[in-house]
Amino acid sequence: MSRNSAAVRHILSISGGKDSAALAIYMRDRVPKMEYVFCDTHEELPETYTYINRLEAFLGKPICRLNPDRPFIHYLSIKGFYLPSPRARWCTELMKLRPFETFVGSDNVVSYVGIRADEDRDAYISTKPNIEARFPFRENGVEIEDVYRILEASGIGLPEYYRWRSRSGCYFCFFQRKIEWIGLLENHPHLFEKAQQYERMKAVEGKGYTWSERESLDTLRQPDRIKTIKGKHEKDMERQRTFSGPNTRLVDIFSTVTESPSEPCAICTL
Repeated sequence: MSRNSAAVRHILSISGGKDSAALAIYMRDRVPKMEYVFCDTHEELPETYTYINRLEAFLGKPICRLNPDRPFIHYLSIKGFYLPSPRARWCTELMKLRPFETFVGSDNVVSYVGIRADEDRDAYISTKPNIEARFPFRENGVEIEDVYRILEASGIGLPEYYRWRSRSGCYFCFFQRKIEWIGLLENHPHLFEKAQQYERMKAVEGKGYTWSERESLDTLRQPDRIKTIKGKHEKDMERQRTFSGPNTRLVDIFSTVTESPSEPCAICTL
């Protein structure tokens, strides 16, 4: 490490997903002075909050909740009611990254990120010169099966939303596949309806935007459309089970069947 270790803060951001949770457990005794943070948009799933509380109890120290200075609806309005999307991820920038960098301030910080050794993707790297990223899993060869072992051995396990969703993040995350929107409708209908309300808000010029590409939630929730989406999903899952083996975990199968080539924001989904 290039900085004077006595003057450095060690911070691990927790998203509510399996990898950052496993990393927090993995690093607990390795870096006793670790600070744990959770960037809370106030638009997260109930299962995420439950999981964060369980993890906090295991770690034996608080997970600091970092909140944006304004609610989502404020930023949505100043963005002309243009919903965030893979091409315009303003929600991550304003409601996750900005609170984190405000929390860091001008202090020298090592930021620990849960990218695994078996992943070929990038993570959020701050452009601030006082923040240095570290990837302990990548450095130590920790892969997906190791993550499962860490979570199972700790008793924390996986978040409950993995029964119907492939990643953490806000309930209206635009990276959700259509079957995940159906999962939101069936598990948290009030949140689905809130997402619909955001979607119905029109831009100043009168143009509407949708969370799911080329399809409104009003259309997606229709019974015939739900039946079609579920049928396609079952076929995709069966093909993946044939390829991966019958004992493959549902969360792994779920995350390999994608509708979009775009990578989700790492700070939201690890």
